[in-house]
Amino acid sequence: MTPPSYNAHGMKSVKSQGFIATYLLRWFVCTLGLWIAAGLLDGAVDYQNRIRVVVIAGAVLALINAIIKPIMVLLSLPAIFLTLGLFMLVINGTTVYLASKLYGPLHIDSFSVAVLTGLIIGVVNYLVTAILEVRE
Repeated sequence: MTPPSYNAHGMKSVKSQGFIATYLLRWFVCTLGLWIAAGLLDGAVDYQNRIRVVVIAGAVLALINAIIKPIMVLLSLPAIFLTLGLFMLVINGTTVYLASKLYGPLHIDSFSVAVLTGLIIGVVNYLVTAILEVRE
């Protein structure tokens, strides 16, 4: 077993903190991405003007991303390879659309809006990860 890695501030790095820290970071990123998508897509993503709905929907989406998304990626590897990774947009859209179906107060107008929302969440994920890596 390898010892945990620490950053310059004496805190454990996100990569070594385990499932709970990773899930909480995913939850934050999904919540932030859904909130930004709702603002950018102007009505296509409706969360009924309640931050509680976005936070719960972010938790549902993070859970789907942790459990179902790896299975979807594994089953669709040929399509991902053939499209040079662009099929991941469809997978991200599917997870967002599934989250909207599982959690009723989050309303996504169409699958194309779900794909755009997945793209926005992916960009937010990239930015948050880049910021955290720079801080370590």
